[in-house]
Amino acid sequence: MKSGSAQKVRLASFDDLFGSGGEQSGEVITSVPLSQLHPFKNHPFRVLDDGKMQETVESVKKYGILVPGIVRPYAGGGYEVVAGHRRRRACELAGLKEMPVIIRELDDDESTVIMVDSNIQREDLLPSEKARAYRMKYEALKHQGSRAGGKTIEEMGETAGESGKTVQRYIWLSRLSKELLEMVDRKELGFVQGIDLSFLTEEAQGWVRDFIGRTGAGISTGQSARLKEYGRIGELMPAVVEQILAEKKAPVRRVAIKRDMLDKYFGEAYSDEEIKGIILELLEKWKEGQGGDGIS
Repeated sequence: MKSGSAQKVRLASFDDLFGSGGEQSGEVITSVPLSQLHPFKNHPFRVLDDGKMQETVESVKKYGILVPGIVRPYAGGGYEVVAGHRRRRACELAGLKEMPVIIRELDDDESTVIMVDSNIQREDLLPSEKARAYRMKYEALKHQGSRAGGKTIEEMGETAGESGKTVQRYIWLSRLSKELLEMVDRKELGFVQGIDLSFLTEEAQGWVRDFIGRTGAGISTGQSARLKEYGRIGELMPAVVEQILAEKKAPVRRVAIKRDMLDKYFGEAYSDEEIKGIILELLEKWKEGQGGDGIS
């Protein structure tokens, strides 16, 4: 096939291929040179040359691209990839010069929603990737005029297979500074602690980051909660940060539940993370029933 020439194949049904539930049957698949496919602006997801990518490359060499990417016209010429960044990279590593795509006229908000939905259920996502992606989609839905607040977040959770509360937590997490968010990715800062710190001002987050950088100290959930409260009432200063984070931490409480006890309630289809999430949500509801404080 000549580079730059477009080989077009008309689909009998777009929905049969993608299961999108849309009304876009009869869309055209076009082979576009890789050099004309540009990454999505502020794309929040990594494209790694890891073992999974190598598996994709081998599949592309053997079968080609089974599901075309989705792109839109790019202002500087060529096309912006909306869905298919990993497929584009696999084509490149497989030695292909072109990739099959579907070209759509999409605005920024429509593109963002498709981009996030096509990646958000991947199992290997970092907290920072999910945080930025959920934030981008939430902002896009607000621009589109969707109902703001809890209902939109609940609907986002349903699409991603997560609770609305989980989606909201990731959106909060996206407010962390780049350095603190990377610490969450590296598990040097806990997820709950990261959410607490996301309520601090950019300047206050810098004080926390500087303290950790100087001392290498970790942060407990109790310390992060206190930092959040001092920030809320406007009394958080560098000296207060130093005082709270320098305090000796209370021993970590650990509770073990035997596997056979868990198996009574959770089948094999549930992952450890899903079980943990369900237990935490049930505990939250129990706490609310106790007046918000649990047992003292």
